[in-house]
Amino acid sequence: MSETSESYDVAIIGAGLVGASLALALAPSELRVALIETRAPRTLSAGWDSRVYAISPGSAAFLAHVGAWQRVDSGRVARVETMRIFGDEPAARLEFNAYDAGLSELALIAESGRLQSALWQCLKDAAHVTRYCPATCETLAQHVDNTEIVLDSGTALYAKLVVGADGAASWVREQADIKAQIHDYRQRGVVANFACTLPHRETAYQWFRPDGVLALLPLPGNRLSMVWSTAETYASELLALDAAALAQRVSEAADDLLGALEIITPAAAFPLQMRRAEAFVKPRLALVGDAAHNVHPLAGQGVNLGFRDARELAAVLCGRGAQQDCGDYYLLRRYERARKEDVLTMQLATDGLQKLFASQAVWLSHARNLGLKMVQSQSLLKNLLVKHAAV
Repeated sequence: MSETSESYDVAIIGAGLVGASLALALAPSELRVALIETRAPRTLSAGWDSRVYAISPGSAAFLAHVGAWQRVDSGRVARVETMRIFGDEPAARLEFNAYDAGLSELALIAESGRLQSALWQCLKDAAHVTRYCPATCETLAQHVDNTEIVLDSGTALYAKLVVGADGAASWVREQADIKAQIHDYRQRGVVANFACTLPHRETAYQWFRPDGVLALLPLPGNRLSMVWSTAETYASELLALDAAALAQRVSEAADDLLGALEIITPAAAFPLQMRRAEAFVKPRLALVGDAAHNVHPLAGQGVNLGFRDARELAAVLCGRGAQQDCGDYYLLRRYERARKEDVLTMQLATDGLQKLFASQAVWLSHARNLGLKMVQSQSLLKNLLVKHAAV
């Protein structure tokens, strides 16, 4: 028997970037929202996060719409005006420019912790949201008219709709018995931040190398953030290097384009997988963000896919009829249909590129480098690609 109980329209399990932004975006709907999270964001420090995100202009606009982007210190955000991509042949290069596509920037580089802090500041002022934190969900039981969630405190929450925003190892997805297709790349993304002696000029760099994909993203000042997606064995080798040796290794891999490097944030790593849930919705349940899908980070679009999930689900719920049940399966299918094509397109593109550049076949090497050169010569195609990534 539960000690206490509360009723809500929507219960969002997971208050990370996607779950928190969704909760805020539901304000116009007049739905009562419960937001459940195991732990609050850590206290911000003066240091730089090892995990940063390339926020698309569309995602930045969404975050501004819910009131969060304005709360991120602009002095900790870097604009990406140009992106330069290098194949594994000297002449295979591709460059994207924001101004050529009629944009002010390709992306905005922001730290995970500061984005999370900004969203939680907004949540404090959100009268329609009740936060349960720290709280862990013990059971989830679906009924005809609602879903019952029992927390570790003994409190029972009843909601017409449950949203799983609880990450790649989603408890909600498991409880709902939604299967997920998983492809393990047997790679890790090694991340670290550096000071550089040469200016980056708001340019992001990416190298498709035999040992993986190296990306260097601009940070404010003469700083940059690295993501090196590489085989698990080489990732372990990178992590075992001392700070000076790692900086030297990265500088050499980057053809010394940014000069000498000095590490300012210790290296860390995370496993790389592609995951797609077989369904994004069931009656009274929806999945968003990493709970629904993962992609290889080489395009930097994972978090943007999650924000687009939150945007679309909020639009569907806010646009429903006044008397329409927010947990209605046919209503939720509108969200699923709107999102599956975008997610599948990104997964196929990133998975295809990963396989193409990971192959050691000589004929594929020629083909992929030829492809880079061909795209570089097609200004219209390049601008279309940029605009698609900017949404």
